[in-house]
Amino acid sequence: MVKSRYNVAMIGVGDITTLHYRAYQNFSQAHLYKLCDIDKNLLERRRQEWGVEKITMDYREILVDPDVDIVEVNTPHHLHQKFVVEALDAGKHVSCQKPISPTLVEAQAMIEAEERNSGQLRIFENFVYYPAYQRAKSLIEAGDIGEPLSIRFKLGSGIFGSRWVPLQTELWHLMESEKGMGQAIFDDGYHKLSLAIFFMGEIERVKGFIDRSFKYIDEPGQLIWKYKDKNVLGSFDLAFSPNIFHKSAYYPCDERVDIMGTKGFIKLSGCTGRIRDEAPLTLYRDGQVVMYEDLDVDWQASFTAGIRDFPLALMENRDSLISARRALNILKFAYALIIAAKIGTEIAPDDVTDDYVRQILLP
Repeated sequence: MVKSRYNVAMIGVGDITTLHYRAYQNFSQAHLYKLCDIDKNLLERRRQEWGVEKITMDYREILVDPDVDIVEVNTPHHLHQKFVVEALDAGKHVSCQKPISPTLVEAQAMIEAEERNSGQLRIFENFVYYPAYQRAKSLIEAGDIGEPLSIRFKLGSGIFGSRWVPLQTELWHLMESEKGMGQAIFDDGYHKLSLAIFFMGEIERVKGFIDRSFKYIDEPGQLIWKYKDKNVLGSFDLAFSPNIFHKSAYYPCDERVDIMGTKGFIKLSGCTGRIRDEAPLTLYRDGQVVMYEDLDVDWQASFTAGIRDFPLALMENRDSLISARRALNILKFAYALIIAAKIGTEIAPDDVTDDYVRQILLP
């Protein structure tokens, strides 16, 4: 049933949800109605900070509450399937934090839960809503650079220059390296892989190299891929530079994207953070340089647009980025890159299975 206003409940109110909360402020189409977390102190702190009166430590109270329309699942990855499936089966719409899950079988279970229920499931990934990337997508579709030829992502991550991030927030991400995943490619890198598909479509095959910094950090790396049904190549260059200062209100990252076409090219800089001040999007074509300096460069803008898009999509009877099926393809893409680097040969994301992941990454 289409509504003029949707009540939202969060399962999990950890560090990243402070960016979600801001999107609900001064937004008449959705109301942050209820919060759930197993950390009693954190839950109480969020209640006071955000002015959300309804809180619970039992997620089942959210599922049986008839006033809850949308459930946000903001838990660690391995808990996604449980909460997503139960929420969909309870008749709720669900927005789940990326990545969809650690395994393909869990992702498929979520897809099937959506198919047998009336609620919509979307996997939330904020980069595809960042204003500069949205504008770049429009320019590509309008033919401003001609036929795309290549796309290159660059990630420079570090330690200094961002806000203070809770230690527990970083540790559980880093420990994923022991499970064959890793923060730079599987977690943070998911944003770049999501954009790779957002800009150019599905991936045919991949290969590359991944080294380690301080044992757990899956950087530096050089990864390349070929797209399906088009002559476009993609690459991802990432490196951990602990002594470089990154100016950011969020995380110490510098992200750049170069998209080359037959008639011109696009340069994108900044997102989570930035090293120097420059136009977030520059278009080169026909000997002319156009700098788009009027775009919102605050990373929060991508969260605000993305969080708000879900209730708006429900009102407009359309899908919101990103569908669970696309999220499953991003998951296969990530594992394909990690496996290809491990075995030293190219593979197709379509060939990735959970058994293959366990065989190669968890011997």
